[in-house]
Amino acid sequence: MTSQLDNIIWNCLSGPHAGFASGSGDVRRYARGFSPIVGCREPQRPDFDTLATLCDVGESFYLDQWTGAAPNGWRIEKEARMVKMIWDGPAPADDAAPDAITLRPEHYGQALDLAKLTNPGPFGPRTPELGEYFGYFATSGGDGLIAMAGERMCAGELHEISGICTHPDFQGKGLARRLTLKLVRRQLDRGKQPFLHVMTHNAPARALYEKMGFRNYLETAVRVVQKI
Repeated sequence: MTSQLDNIIWNCLSGPHAGFASGSGDVRRYARGFSPIVGCREPQRPDFDTLATLCDVGESFYLDQWTGAAPNGWRIEKEARMVKMIWDGPAPADDAAPDAITLRPEHYGQALDLAKLTNPGPFGPRTPELGEYFGYFATSGGDGLIAMAGERMCAGELHEISGICTHPDFQGKGLARRLTLKLVRRQLDRGKQPFLHVMTHNAPARALYEKMGFRNYLETAVRVVQKI
């Protein structure tokens, strides 16, 4: 099961999320409006020629595992290390966030604003369409999204928890942790295996996820590349 996690982006975009993807052959990208992520059948050999036909000059994408030199027409904007973590703890006994609000289309603009502010990873205005998203708001009327977590990639029994973030003014209250555990419980109840991505340098988040019940599965290179 976890072998699908080795190349989860490709397995997702060529499988369950094919309807949200653009491209064919050995390279796929999430369609415009979703997270700017590319999946390749062979991650160390991206088909940049085909990818170039799927995007515009100036567009940037996340590529997992690739470590080669940038070909003509492309540049590497950022480079880091990322860890795939998989749930290895017991099922949470209770819903950790029973008071969380389900995010609906009228909330997606606030979700995008929060993601831009906190940078939980690649996020687009349509990303919440990919799964369940829950959040906390500053007011009971649904104004001022202050924390959220949701679902993104999936393949086989694997299902990603993503977009985990909290507004800086409301950190330290355990909101993102509660939302994450809520999703873990819901996924396990559906027979799914929760996993997530976290940057290697984000030691506090990694420590929190480990304490919650996630374990390290695989560390890879991750790059942001731009068509020029």
